[in-house]
Amino acid sequence: MSKVYLALQDNEESHYIVEAVEEDNPAVTVIYQPAMIRMENEGQMVVRRETVEEKMGRDWEVQSIHVNLITLGGNVEEDDDALTLSWND
Repeated sequence: MSKVYLALQDNEESHYIVEAVEEDNPAVTVIYQPAMIRMENEGQMVVRRETVEEKMGRDWEVQSIHVNLITLGGNVEEDDDALTLSWND
């Protein structure tokens, strides 16, 4: 199975997103690089609005992830509650 990945700018907001992704995707691998945080997971990765809001302590819109997004790999499903990356077999 191939890994999906998501890379974000290394800033305060992204750190909350990473914490949320780690909580919702226990097998995720997080790689800190200069100015970038890369997250990889086998097959699928979910960024849930509700979990990010818990970490931030405020409202957060899934679409605002694009402000910090550098690159991603996988098929994208995005709605008001989550952004899901997966590979269709």
